[in-house]
Amino acid sequence: MLKKLLLTLWIGLVCLPATAERIRDLVTVQGVRDNALIGYGLVVGLDGSGDQTMQTPFTTQSLSNMLSQLGITVPSGTNMQLKNVAAVMVTARLPPFSRTGQNIDVVVSSMGNAKSLRGGTLLMTPLKGVDNQVYALAQGNVLVGGAGASAGGSSVQVNQLAGGRISNGATIERELPTTFGAGGVINLQLNDEDFTLAQQISDAINRQRGGWHCLTVGRPHYSGIGAAG
Repeated sequence: MLKKLLLTLWIGLVCLPATAERIRDLVTVQGVRDNALIGYGLVVGLDGSGDQTMQTPFTTQSLSNMLSQLGITVPSGTNMQLKNVAAVMVTARLPPFSRTGQNIDVVVSSMGNAKSLRGGTLLMTPLKGVDNQVYALAQGNVLVGGAGASAGGSSVQVNQLAGGRISNGATIERELPTTFGAGGVINLQLNDEDFTLAQQISDAINRQRGGWHCLTVGRPHYSGIGAAG
């Protein structure tokens, strides 16, 4: 019965008679939302457009740490003049009801002085939630939407070159616990609090699913990463 009601809410079969508006356009379902993920990583394979490491020491430090984890020791004091590596921040949204093994898109943004991420590859980057737990791993080729050219001391650039995306670039490794639908109750939160509208929605639901009372009116309260249930 709960699954049938949820399906009704999402596809909008329950409408308000007076305005024929879909309930899903007027409310949000408590406990159902995206959760932000973030990570720090390295993009390699850039054609001389990476960070100027003398000005961004964290890039060489990160590279040394990564090589150390792979069993490669960089001698202390080595001055690595790399132009094909860039330090980046990686962000993503973890959708509700995501399952382990599913893929999500990621956004990759330079945090140093790299000129462009075009042609680069993001190395494996853990993506964490606000609770500092790893929820996904990102890796892949960065797609940059901008373009640029320079000649004779002049340059032309269209859109941003220091950021890009990786479609399906992260694999979910941890599912988000949820109490959605616990106890056979679904709580709806009005986008704009209005008692009359709340009553109309309640009546519409009860007409479709007699005996159901699953509407709460008040400020939204979500149970997401790092939030109380």
